[in-house]
Amino acid sequence: MHNPDRPVEVEVVERVEETPSIYTLHLRFTDPEVAASYRLLPGQYNMLYLFGVGEIPISIVSDPDFEGPLEHTIRSVGRVTRGMERLKVGDRMGLRGPYGRGWPLDEAEGRDVVIVTGGLGCAPVVSMIRYVLQRRERFGRLVILQGVKHTDDLIWRRQYERWQQMPDTQVLLAADVGGPNWPYSVGKVTVLFSQAGIDPDKSIVMLCGPEPMMKASIDRLLALNVPAESMWLSIERNMQCGIGHCGHCQVGPYFVCQDGPVFHYPELRPWLGVTGF
Repeated sequence: MHNPDRPVEVEVVERVEETPSIYTLHLRFTDPEVAASYRLLPGQYNMLYLFGVGEIPISIVSDPDFEGPLEHTIRSVGRVTRGMERLKVGDRMGLRGPYGRGWPLDEAEGRDVVIVTGGLGCAPVVSMIRYVLQRRERFGRLVILQGVKHTDDLIWRRQYERWQQMPDTQVLLAADVGGPNWPYSVGKVTVLFSQAGIDPDKSIVMLCGPEPMMKASIDRLLALNVPAESMWLSIERNMQCGIGHCGHCQVGPYFVCQDGPVFHYPELRPWLGVTGF
């Protein structure tokens, strides 16, 4: 049985450059027994360890039942991620996890699933999107609202185009600054709500991205009569241990690494956007 707290070895089987600063690593467990017993939920993350350099939390973008390699999309912003950027097929690294609370799968069944994400922080919702699309009969409409600062920041553009072709799926994109030949909306992600046709009584909303964006989106959703109890959000903090010991990721009474990264909005409402938390 796989123990999430025990580091295991994984091998890079594919590396995909999404943008000049974002890449996706496809990782395979080198121990078949670990591969057979590893289980994850959409919205969880792994701690990835680059030998001799350090360890960081990275969201898992794979569907839970996908039998292929685990996919992790990473932005190169620090010492560890820049080191991982240089990994090649066949290189090996360490992995702990999965950790944290994922998206509310039981609460979402039978309802419209509205995904709201901004900036480059869309990886935590990708596994949920894939989960819904692989189990389409168990959910209502799937509405994906993605906002970016500039059109060049949009990764997975072809994937969004494929999702748009799926049954009962609506994809709406917006950029603060529209570049040449940008065919979608210009403005913040909140400009998309009027196009989405959200049914407040049938929808569950999952948000991910910069906290000011999520706060503005929540205010807009509340104005559309979406209940606070129907909103969930994934937040980021400086998670260093993954097991609630170091305290770096504390938000109010919660540790993001264990109590999150996915939170029910009512429980996090007093702390969202508060300086120091």
